Amino acid sequence: MGAAMARRLAADGWSVAVNYRSAAEDALTVVRDIRAGGGTAEAFRADVTDEESVADLIEQVTASLGPVGVLVLNATGPQPSVAVEDLTWEAHLDQLRFFVKSPTLLLRAALPGMKTLGGGRVIQIGSDAFHRALPGMSAYVAAKGAQLGLTRSWARELGPHNITVNLVAPGWVPVERHASATQEELRAYASEVPLRRTGTPAEVAATVSFLASDAAGFITGECLSINGGHTMG
Repeated sequence: MGAAMARRLAADGWSVAVNYRSAAEDALTVVRDIRAGGGTAEAFRADVTDEESVADLIEQVTASLGPVGVLVLNATGPQPSVAVEDLTWEAHLDQLRFFVKSPTLLLRAALPGMKTLGGGRVIQIGSDAFHRALPGMSAYVAAKGAQLGLTRSWARELGPHNITVNLVAPGWVPVERHASATQEELRAYASEVPLRRTGTPAEVAATVSFLASDAAGFITGECLSINGGHTMG
């Protein structure tokens, strides 16, 4: 999904910084594809849950591509199912590191550049799991709820600086990490969705593209669910 967003933003004319922590070849493939299409992209290695690493990342990106005008917060980690009886504080922290700490570090590091530019876009990639309140996923759901809270608070705080902050909440979008999902599981999920299918990375990327565009300049503090109507209201 991150690759789809990077390619779409590059096609829109943005210079794209592709961050990776371990999958260097995947990031370099995205960069090569963007460049082959006439776009501008660079790959950067950083642990976005580490303060020093994030500061260095934004410094490198700024030196190579200029100040960050659009910040897409898409980092994630393992999302195990944990029953309440087995839930630990560490399980909560595992999710909060990606969905609260990482966005905070990245925004804080990118903010001076956005202010220099006279505005910017912050686009968080959340999940409709918060609205669906999935059982066995309370640590993940709580962290995603916190991510939405950050979005709304930051939108109010940064609005005067012409910086919009929104959250895109996809439903189940099967990607590489879901390779073990069975056809029965896919059909069961799709049967609950009004449009009777799962989403695609391209559809999520299209929403990110819109939020990054001038057309979305008066939209902030919003949660846009990309899930075929699985959740409403």
